[in-house]
Amino acid sequence: MSGAVLSAGQAALILFGTFATLLVARVPVAFALGLACLPILLIEPRLSVMMLAQETFNAYNSFILLAVPFFLLTANLMSIGGITDRLVALSRSMVGSWPGSLAQINVVLSVFFAGISGSSTADAASQSKIFIDAQTREGYDLSFSIAITAVSAVLAVVIPPSILMIVWGGLISTSIAAMYLAGIVPGLLIAGAQMATVHVYAVRRGYPTYPRAGWREMLGAAWRSVPALMTPFIVVGGILLGWFTATESACIAVLYSIALSAFFYRETGWRELYKALLDTGRLAAVALFCVGTASAFGWLLAYYRIPQELLANVSTWGMGPIAAGFFIAFCFLVVGCFLDAIPAIIIVGTVLEPLAKSVDLHPVQFAIISIISLAFGLVTPPYGLCLLIACAVAGVRLRYALKDTVIMLVPMMLVLAAVIVWPSVSLFLPRLLVPNMLK
Repeated sequence: MSGAVLSAGQAALILFGTFATLLVARVPVAFALGLACLPILLIEPRLSVMMLAQETFNAYNSFILLAVPFFLLTANLMSIGGITDRLVALSRSMVGSWPGSLAQINVVLSVFFAGISGSSTADAASQSKIFIDAQTREGYDLSFSIAITAVSAVLAVVIPPSILMIVWGGLISTSIAAMYLAGIVPGLLIAGAQMATVHVYAVRRGYPTYPRAGWREMLGAAWRSVPALMTPFIVVGGILLGWFTATESACIAVLYSIALSAFFYRETGWRELYKALLDTGRLAAVALFCVGTASAFGWLLAYYRIPQELLANVSTWGMGPIAAGFFIAFCFLVVGCFLDAIPAIIIVGTVLEPLAKSVDLHPVQFAIISIISLAFGLVTPPYGLCLLIACAVAGVRLRYALKDTVIMLVPMMLVLAAVIVWPSVSLFLPRLLVPNMLK
């Protein structure tokens, strides 16, 4: 940039160096991102400290981001409104006779929960309270119980409606409806890989198996769960049919969850609703504060054209779509270990977008590879928020469950590789149902 005091390299060194120093000093990520911008704003005469507030506000001033608190509220309403209990009963009737029954139920419930809430942290918090103690009482190892609860929770960012897909679509202009459909098959494959892992563990360690449920019991559980299972069809179907936007679908999900919890199942009163609103406000404030400060950080990256400088040498490597896909996955896998997924999307996603375009990697494929890769960061230290939540509920240190967690991530890594090598794994449903949204 002509007239700039700092070069792109100097600006990058200050931004990333300050940010890394603050992280080492254990400053929360959201604050570290904002504070890392201050030296640049003080040094550069064309910029001012007020621009930090301005760019942060510009990030908040987004209609699409309203979906984040609404989906978090949907998740909280599920937990207090009797919806989760009915989905547990359905999961038990479906896979209760499989080896490692309770752990299998844990994974299946995560699939159902993912299709309703879109929040991995909400899933990890509620599932940890339900399953960790219950599994250890039935003879499961504590480290295994923690690991499968944390790892299965990441399905919520891959299976629609995913909050990360909403953030991605709002920032990188990718069809949210197409991403929703593209996440279904990879999400189910990851769930299948997790269930296969549970099967191996159960056989080797002799974990208990429940008696097989009869057809009458299964149909009864399915019938009682139908109202709750309608939520993903209403949300995703409404977007695909053009009835409402992603943000409006989140509002519909909240109203539907309140109707189910308060009037249909009649298990939510004013006190429970107040608690759900309070928890949602706290979680949404953390997530959206990250969005604001990360957006200011990302704006400075764009101002100095740092992404183009970083990728100048990479573009000469002659990578094709598959090689670029693995490179993108590697970048997000590494960054996800240190950053929350939302700021990682804002910073790293915008940096890598030109590379994806240069190798003709489809925007939806680029998004799905990135989001699946970021899902690993939810259970890998030092960040590993879902694993931290599960360990906190169990009352143990994070390293206690690390070995079993790493073992469970191996099959998931194979699914990620399959998505990169065979784009049809993720693009099959969008091409079949909404081909116009892929153009």
